[in-house]
Amino acid sequence: MKVLITGGAGFLGQRLARELLARGTLKDAEGKPQSITELVLLDVVRAADAGDSRVRTEVGDIADRNVLERAIDERTAAIFHLAAIVSGQAEADFDLGMRINLDASRLLLETCRQRGHRPRVVFTSSVAVYGGDMPEIVQNDTALNPQSSYGTQKAIAELLLNDYTRRGFIDGRVLRLPTISVRPGKPNAAASSFASGIVREPLNGVTAVCPVAGITRVWLLSPRKAIESLIAGLEIDAALLGMQRALNLPGISVSVDEMVAALREVAGDTVAQRIVWEPDARTEKIVSSWPGRWDTMRAERLGLTGDRTFAEVIRAYIDDECIQIR
Repeated sequence: MKVLITGGAGFLGQRLARELLARGTLKDAEGKPQSITELVLLDVVRAADAGDSRVRTEVGDIADRNVLERAIDERTAAIFHLAAIVSGQAEADFDLGMRINLDASRLLLETCRQRGHRPRVVFTSSVAVYGGDMPEIVQNDTALNPQSSYGTQKAIAELLLNDYTRRGFIDGRVLRLPTISVRPGKPNAAASSFASGIVREPLNGVTAVCPVAGITRVWLLSPRKAIESLIAGLEIDAALLGMQRALNLPGISVSVDEMVAALREVAGDTVAQRIVWEPDARTEKIVSSWPGRWDTMRAERLGLTGDRTFAEVIRAYIDDECIQIR
């Protein structure tokens, strides 16, 4: 089986690649395990290949048709479409966000249609497709009402994937990811970057700035569970999804104050006290438009699970990244 990961050099892309290589198989459309014979990692920078002969790296702009035609052929049975411009950057640079989050997504779907082989496509969407006057608990079928350019781009791409699936061009699945925390490395331009920074930086002995109020509630998922969900989402029997291909993934609804309390529980007062509060109106506006809690019963019935507590998420991060608490 040939598998493609767009955004293959990114944090989730690299983690997903390692997990797929370790597993060695993915279920096909009939639910039968098939050996992964080729794994293509596509990104604007060269991805690490883990020294595995099954890995092929492609460097290029995903909004370039020639790049996608190199990456996708009739043997490409599974695609994880992770490549995206993050929320804060998409809001700051409208043209870039439209080009990568929307135009490139449609081009990827069109390339699959032209190949004519109906691959399974997992598209990672976001809590940002919701917004405005929301119910206390957002349902899987709550109307999309994004309040940012990023959310709008993701919502349109969701609808396109659903229609390309209806027409029989692909076998698509939309996984609406909660905010992923805790991400290693440096902060990025995502509005939700603070949800990792207020844990990651204090654990590394560095002061972290929290730009939102402590009562702000966010929907979170650990990297471990995110990767597990991506693979499980690809392997779901198409008949169980029917014509509604979007799933709200299980996660944890937690306030920022509760996140800080969990950090104090795991790492102690000295670490938790490294968080300073500097409100940022732009970030607060974007984050407060996202749902803090949503119904995930449909995803759970299909076998997907989230984390139990945020303290558990922090402990997993410490273990995965071999963090020595300072």
